[in-house]
Amino acid sequence: RTGSSPLTLILTGIPGVAVSGPWVAVPLCCLYLLVLLGNCSLLWAIRAERALHTPMFQFLSMLALADLGLCLCTLPTVLAVFCVPAASLPFRACLAQMYFIHTFSAIESGVLVAMAFDRFVAICHPLRYGSVLSGSLVAGAGALVVVRGACVVLPVAVLMARMPFCRARVLSHSFCLHQDMLRLACGDVRPSSWYGLSAVVLTQGLDSLAILLSYALILRAILGTVSPGARAKALSTFICHLCAVLLFYIPLISLSVIHRFGKHLAPLTPTLLADAYLLVPPVLNPLVYSWKTKQIRRRMLLLLCRRGTQRQAWP
Repeated sequence: RTGSSPLTLILTGIPGVAVSGPWVAVPLCCLYLLVLLGNCSLLWAIRAERALHTPMFQFLSMLALADLGLCLCTLPTVLAVFCVPAASLPFRACLAQMYFIHTFSAIESGVLVAMAFDRFVAICHPLRYGSVLSGSLVAGAGALVVVRGACVVLPVAVLMARMPFCRARVLSHSFCLHQDMLRLACGDVRPSSWYGLSAVVLTQGLDSLAILLSYALILRAILGTVSPGARAKALSTFICHLCAVLLFYIPLISLSVIHRFGKHLAPLTPTLLADAYLLVPPVLNPLVYSWKTKQIRRRMLLLLCRRGTQRQAWP
């Protein structure tokens, strides 16, 4: 940092593409609006339907809140980049955005583990479901997931705040990520880089392995089901949930590895992975987790019918 002038970082959009203009901003606004409407509607349906006041849907509410947090963290800078050329962000604001993006990602990963455990108990040990997943256990698991996410990312932000910046101050994305900011720092970046990679491996990496293990046990229990109808229904739900989990973990882990070891790849690769990691799961999660639930579909249809009736009654 030179003199007393505050450090600012320049955000970018899609490499090699002129992004300023409504042809990019309008679809992005629609995508973010879809995220907000989908997750808010999901939260409303779970709150309004008493039959959904169960551990599975309490964890699903936490997932929707984490998705909303990710959406609101990135929304201002993404829209600024695609509406204003050469958008910049003060270093402290970028640091705060980086912290909250990675914290909400870690929280979402922990919630997905809790949801996988919930499905494992419900399918493999249905008679013990109520005793194992009590209200106190669900509340404790939720608190643990939030505290773990906040504490694991805090050292990353502290190390980054002490880094000097003396190179080009142009980021590769339209939001601030740890790996991208680290690329612009001077001095010895190895402690921050290795801690960040270790944090990803020990949280999202182990979480993904735990989820795959629980899903393997669930799949074995499903294949052992005698009734073909019950087996087909369970497999359909299982595959949808597995796809949603893979859409979250594959871009996340790939992005972390590429930023550190894939410097020879085209600049478009990390940009697309980052956008997929932050935008695709919040859009698809409400669709995947609600479409298979009859009570949520019923509440959504009831809401649409009420709105239609109100519009017809409006003079």
